[in-house]
Amino acid sequence: MTSARQRSYGVKAAPYGFLFPAAVLFALFFALPIGYALWLSLHKVHVLGLGLGAGARKEVWAGLENYTDAFKDSELLHGALRVLGYGAIVVPVMLGLALLFALMLDTEKVRLAPFSRLAIFLPYAVPGVVAATLWGFLYLPSVSPFYFVLDKLGLPQPNLLDGGPLYLALSNIAVWGGTGFNMIVIYTSLQAIPVEVYEAAKLDGATPLQIAWKIKIPMVAPSLVLTFFFSIIATLQVFSEPTILKPLTNSVSTTWSPLMKVYRDAFGAGDIYAAAAEAVLIALVTLVLSFGFLRAANSRTKQEEAR
Repeated sequence: MTSARQRSYGVKAAPYGFLFPAAVLFALFFALPIGYALWLSLHKVHVLGLGLGAGARKEVWAGLENYTDAFKDSELLHGALRVLGYGAIVVPVMLGLALLFALMLDTEKVRLAPFSRLAIFLPYAVPGVVAATLWGFLYLPSVSPFYFVLDKLGLPQPNLLDGGPLYLALSNIAVWGGTGFNMIVIYTSLQAIPVEVYEAAKLDGATPLQIAWKIKIPMVAPSLVLTFFFSIIATLQVFSEPTILKPLTNSVSTTWSPLMKVYRDAFGAGDIYAAAAEAVLIALVTLVLSFGFLRAANSRTKQEEAR
């Protein structure tokens, strides 16, 4: 009897044993850092006297003071606006190209489909820092082969690292690197559509364009929502591309994006408490926008199903 109970208990406890390592890693590298950031954001350093000596600086409770300062910080606000402009270019272009490539690869007469999928996906395998460095040198007139060709042809040579074109230069890096991943997600969803659906549409006289517009795109809508969700998060967290391009141009400041502002405050200005509050605000905004979009998409899907 005892051995049977022990075996029963062991079977019930087995899933928790498998989950324990993941739970420990989650607590150490996700929950604990978030909790520490929240704790830092509610404190600040109080300087006593002239601030000389080890005991002249004291950590004190600040409450929401760091958050109110972050809301009033014009640099953080301007960085958020720049990221919104950047995202307005990146998200529709990247998802539009991903959908177009997925639909093209899903056609019956496509040639070299495996090679095409690999070629489109390959830029995603390149680390973001490497991609930004590569494109950064391609944007420099002194070393770029593109500018050499434009010069030989007598065509104008725009500076892509200055002013308004900088948004296009940064967006190009993100689109080049992210289109392949989103294409694979959408293409996989297209492959899951039953062939009988296409055959029925062909019997009704539907053209390939009509099949793509009225059948394929509506049926991969969940994948489009998922890729849009990921793209929003990636856009709000842009950091590597402007940071890598910063030494190449004066148009990129240390606070060009919100995350660059957090990095500057934490490791440049040395105010880790203000940086923690800014990071928490960025996380909250990302969470609200992401789940707000998901909720809106789910409610719309339910309305369409009800019809």
